[in-house]
Amino acid sequence: MKTKQLAQAGMMAALLALCAWLTVPTTVPFTMQTFAIFLAVGVLGGRLGSLAVGGYLLLGAVGLPVFSGFRGGPGAFAGTTGGYLVGFLLLALVMWLGGRLGGEGTPVFVLSAIAGLAVCYAFGTAWYLLLYTQTTGPVSLWTVLGSCVLPFLLPDGLKLALALALRQRLRRAVMGK
Repeated sequence: MKTKQLAQAGMMAALLALCAWLTVPTTVPFTMQTFAIFLAVGVLGGRLGSLAVGGYLLLGAVGLPVFSGFRGGPGAFAGTTGGYLVGFLLLALVMWLGGRLGGEGTPVFVLSAIAGLAVCYAFGTAWYLLLYTQTTGPVSLWTVLGSCVLPFLLPDGLKLALALALRQRLRRAVMGK
């Protein structure tokens, strides 16, 4: 990997941290993290974009306060919303796979982002449901979906639209493409 590529991935990891700090606290906090992931993969491509997301998660895992609410450390992954953090990497990987299979066009970008977001939601929701049930007591899937997924559908759609609008310009500026 070239130094320039490492710097580009680091820049996107830093953007992800900044987007995590833009938080509206709820059961699962509203942040701009999914926007940053869409943008990272859209601008850097699947490999570097996924590396940026993985690097961001690694920074948080070792204790840097890069997650929402200025949290960091292994405890962030051990909580009920930790599955959504892991889901961020799955989102980037699904987008990378979509790009590898279908190319880098706009329809593939949008469809792979939607598919990746669905995987992120599914993994995070299953994690939330499991941990909440173990620590607090039984809760229905519909209750969890109502507080952890449904409120995020429209905002995440808007974040995807914003990333799509910025993708090509930033790609030319950052990657020279």
